[in-house]
This record gives sequence, C-alpha cells and structure tokens, in this order.
Amino acid sequence: MAGDRKEKGSRSLRALTVIESVIAADRPAAIADIMAASGLPKATVHRLCTLLERRGYLRRDPGGRGLIAGHRLGQMAFAVVSGAGHRTPTHAILRRLARDVGETCNLNVPDGTEMLYIDRVEAEWPLRLQLPVGTRVPLHCTASGKLYLSLLPEQERRAVINNLPLDPHTENTRTKPADLEAELARIRASGVGIDDEEFLLGMTAVAVPIFDATGKVCATIAVHAPTARMNLTKARSHVPAMRRAAAEVAAAFGIEPVARAPRRVAT
Repeated sequence: MAGDRKEKGSRSLRALTVIESVIAADRPAAIADIMAASGLPKATVHRLCTLLERRGYLRRDPGGRGLIAGHRLGQMAFAVVSGAGHRTPTHAILRRLARDVGETCNLNVPDGTEMLYIDRVEAEWPLRLQLPVGTRVPLHCTASGKLYLSLLPEQERRAVINNLPLDPHTENTRTKPADLEAELARIRASGVGIDDEEFLLGMTAVAVPIFDATGKVCATIAVHAPTARMNLTKARSHVPAMRRAAAEVAAAFGIEPVARAPRRVAT
C-alpha cells in the first residue's frame, strides 16, 4: 500500500511538472518544449499531456501548434485568487486605487479567448456599470483584452485573432483583423489598453499589464467609467496610479520585479 501511495504521488508530481512547464512557456508548448523544461521522457510527457488535455487542464492553442492552459486550470486559478484568504491583499490595493481615481477598478486574467474578472471594487457613484467578479469579456473590444493580445508573440497573436469571432458589440468595435492589428500595434507601443466605447456604448476604459517573473502578461488592472464622467484623456491620466497598483499586486502574489524589460514581441 505504501508503495502504491508513493507511486501515485510521483505521478501527481510529474503531472504538476508538465502543467508548470506549459504555463512557463513563452509560446504554446510542444512536446519537445515540455520534455526540455521538465526533464521527463517523451513517453511520460505524451501520456500525461493526453490525460491532462482530456480532463481539461490543458488544451490545444487556436493555431494547433502546442498546448496551453485549459478551462479547468483557469477555474482553479480563479478559485485560488478569488478566495477570501488570498484576495485580501489585492482587494485592498484595488480599493485604494478606486478611491484615488474615483472610478471602478478590476483585476483581470486571460482565460482562453476571453478576459475573466477575478476581483473588483465599485466606484461610489449612482451611475456605474455592473460587471461583477466572474464576468468574462471579449479580447478584441476591451481594454484588458486588447492589451493582452497586443503583447502576445506575433504568430500566437495572429492565430488567436484569426480564430476569434470579431463580433460587433458597438459601432466602434473593430471587426476586421487588419484594423484590430493596427490598433494593437498602437497599444503595444504605449503599453496601455484602451476601450473607446467598443464593448459598451457610453463606457470608456484603460488597462495596464501585470507581468510574471518571465515577462509574460499574467493579469491586467483596468479602470472603467461612463463617458459622461471619464473621457479617454481623463482615463489616461490614471495610468501612473494604475501602474503603481499593478506593481503592488505583483508583489502581493510573490512575483519578483522583472530584472529586464518584458520579453520582446514581434511586430
């Protein structure tokens, strides 16, 4: 029995090693990438990847070039960061930011072809937009989503865009890949995502990135408000405070500051 328990634990640790290798990769991870990162033999990696993909912890990227995090892994991450014990430090940071800028603040993470709201502090205004924790929003027409897309490597970004339903949410939504790519180039240059009534009429938003220790975007902080109260010029004035909050959130999650510039992305 003891040997069986030891073997089961060993398999579990190998599966976790595979998941960590996929998450840490700067592109969809091929079997060879996972082997190199994990030190596991090819047959073991194949077997574990098949199992993890079947169970929803991993999935094929839209371009079919490798494995990325699956929906069950996203659900686990959401459960961890939204739990009361883990949310307290980041929630306090968002609360201070919301007080300083006077508008609603969100903490968001990429989840497949959407952004997921994992924490939120509402503005103290009668007129506000209700997008609660757990809300999923599109990548192509939101400040956080476009920021995330803009910082993906070129091939991955194009594969994602080519597989996204670029649905028109408002008359300002970019529904042509070329138009979206041009907008993403501007966002990549500034490092700030913007939503100029592209997701909801009457709403503007800005977003800044949170980088993990490898320089990949792991989350975003966004501020949004009705256009009657916040135009894009005013929204951009909040960016310095948002960047400070992003650094605090990274520290709260134990992410060390990246010692170099975030990884270069092809344009």
